[in-house]
Amino acid sequence: MITGIILASGFSRRMDKDKLLLEVEGIPLVERVINTAKSSNIKECVLIYQKDEIKEIAEKHGIKAVHNPYADEGQSAAVKLGIKSSHPDADGFIFFVGDQPYLNPSTINKLIDEFQKEKDTIVVPLYNGKRGNPAIFPLTLKEELLRLEGDCGGRKIIDSMEDKIKLVTIEKGIEGTDIDTEEDYEAHYHP
Repeated sequence: MITGIILASGFSRRMDKDKLLLEVEGIPLVERVINTAKSSNIKECVLIYQKDEIKEIAEKHGIKAVHNPYADEGQSAAVKLGIKSSHPDADGFIFFVGDQPYLNPSTINKLIDEFQKEKDTIVVPLYNGKRGNPAIFPLTLKEELLRLEGDCGGRKIIDSMEDKIKLVTIEKGIEGTDIDTEEDYEAHYHP
């Protein structure tokens, strides 16, 4: 079983507002990611949040919402909370960012299928030749993930374990697009 962990407790420091609540085609970014995760073959989904508005969206969709009181410690705190809140039978963790609105459930299923073939690998999608999210980490790396510190996530582990990575090319590069700045949103998503 793979647990989907949606990291949604950041500060959106490069924007003047909470980017996860920005709408694309009338649906908040984080809700689009939740819908994608729920429509895939993921059996459990956990959302790590900081703001009540994000929690309400998670609860509306019936997924587990875990408050992150350590958000100021950086992304590693959200990663750890997600793992600690996962089902004990999880043999892998797929980490989503909350601002990737064009991700498709079939892409998630493709990543899961690749992970099922070799459950000790890190499965990373390639969009237009660039590594992106969501990445799947095996249970065997749980302790390494729990040792992360500061504002870093799984990328630190990926960079140090090239021999354990399985890259999966995703045909539609737009699926890897995320929003980091107001300019990104205006350029790509604003109606």
